[in-house]
Amino acid sequence: MKKHILLTAVFCCLLLPACSINKMAMKAVSDALTGDGSSDVFTGDSDPQLVGDAIPFAIKMYESLLASNPEHQGLINMTGSMFVMYANAFVQGPAERLPSSMYIERENAKERARKLYLRGLELLYRGLELKYPGFNGAFAKGSLPQLLGKMKKADVPALYWSAAAGLSAYSLNPFDMDLGVRIPEFHALVERAYALDPDFNTSALDEFFFLFYASVPAGMGGDKQKAETYYKRALEKTKGLSAGPYVAYAQTISIPAQDYDKFRELLETALSVDPDKDPANRLVNVIARQKARYLLDSASLYFVNVDSGGDWDEW
Repeated sequence: MKKHILLTAVFCCLLLPACSINKMAMKAVSDALTGDGSSDVFTGDSDPQLVGDAIPFAIKMYESLLASNPEHQGLINMTGSMFVMYANAFVQGPAERLPSSMYIERENAKERARKLYLRGLELLYRGLELKYPGFNGAFAKGSLPQLLGKMKKADVPALYWSAAAGLSAYSLNPFDMDLGVRIPEFHALVERAYALDPDFNTSALDEFFFLFYASVPAGMGGDKQKAETYYKRALEKTKGLSAGPYVAYAQTISIPAQDYDKFRELLETALSVDPDKDPANRLVNVIARQKARYLLDSASLYFVNVDSGGDWDEW
């Protein structure tokens, strides 16, 4: 009986055109590369340089797969999110730590990061348009709430990464009025994501809202009280295993308030986080701790009457 089934399967495969077999193979590979836990090979690593060097190749590989399988949602979301992650962690982040003597290099890198964010945004929006026709341009037409209402938990990653891409690109060029008028659109995406899955990536949405409400002017939706609420939620959800919230608060709240004591306390707490206690997010914590170390060592750049030992002439 088993032999009969095997022969039937082989016979059916022989009847399939070569292009059909190729499509089946491409889909199988795409499914394997974008399944649950597939991103842990990057986020679980402890070597930022290794991951930073590898991601561009991975992005191009995913783009090659997308060329053969352009409607694969997993590939679209993975590729789009990798554009955003790479731009943030390995282009914009290092650029912001360059000294003022490297102004041209810093600005060129930030412009590159902005373009990478926009590439990710375009791809993620293409995926949402495939699933929900009319999504592109829905905000301008006033139909976004209806489309968001149709979305499911499976759409949360696309919503989150789209909003992160759009707002990150805008932050690098606040004079981009086309993106500026879309701030409520990106905010709406994350609101819907929060309603569908408030614990997405543990505290990713809470940290997003903290940064949004803490950074955006009040006239554009900023709200310091809401920022505090989401910061506390992020701490509750991460249970002291994430350095990110402490670094974000130190940079976004303590520096503008010129509260050096709180700034130092938060960053020292971030440095005390052990990346190995949360293996799936090891890389995120390693990078956050690197940023915490940089900010502490460069405190004199941000605070009056604070000498962190740095040389102003270097910056």
